[in-house]
Amino acid sequence: MSEKVKVAVLCSGGGTNLQALIDKEKAGQLPDTKIVRVIASKDTAYALTRAREAGIETSVAKTQEEVLAQLKECGAEFIVLAGYMKVLAPEVIGEYRDRIINIHPSLIPKYCGKGFYGMHVHRAVIEGGEKESGATVHFVDEGVDTGKIILQEKVPVLEGDTPEELAARVLEVEHEILAKGLAKAVKDYKEKGAK
Repeated sequence: MSEKVKVAVLCSGGGTNLQALIDKEKAGQLPDTKIVRVIASKDTAYALTRAREAGIETSVAKTQEEVLAQLKECGAEFIVLAGYMKVLAPEVIGEYRDRIINIHPSLIPKYCGKGFYGMHVHRAVIEGGEKESGATVHFVDEGVDTGKIILQEKVPVLEGDTPEELAARVLEVEHEILAKGLAKAVKDYKEKGAK
């Protein structure tokens, strides 16, 4: 299996993690993958602009049925959730089991699950008196942030940190490890022999 694995990226917002993947793919740091489609949950997502500027096909899917149809249409073999603010339907997860990865802005199993997204995570970390936080790349299953962890990286929580300051530090790590996590997951997938 030498050909590249087709990846679809699902986004809801600005798409900075998507941009990190695009940049790393361009730099040759994702040799086994090709981003073939960016699917946004709303047509105002700036991630769509980033994708178009990189020459990547885009679409908007407002329902999970549309998501599944568009994944099949573009021939996606792997899915990356990059700031995708919806929970995937069991049908999507079943169809792409062990081929969907997500990035979460905390060190799972801490500060994850329902209600833990965006600034809510960083605020909770600071209020919890934690000395470190970080980001986690993990597989997606039917739970919320419960799938097998692929990799994590820590950042310090500094005295006097605001949620915004901590978020910026974690985001830098997210941009690095999302690509590493994708590369590792795809490599393992190829070694096992794609379906």
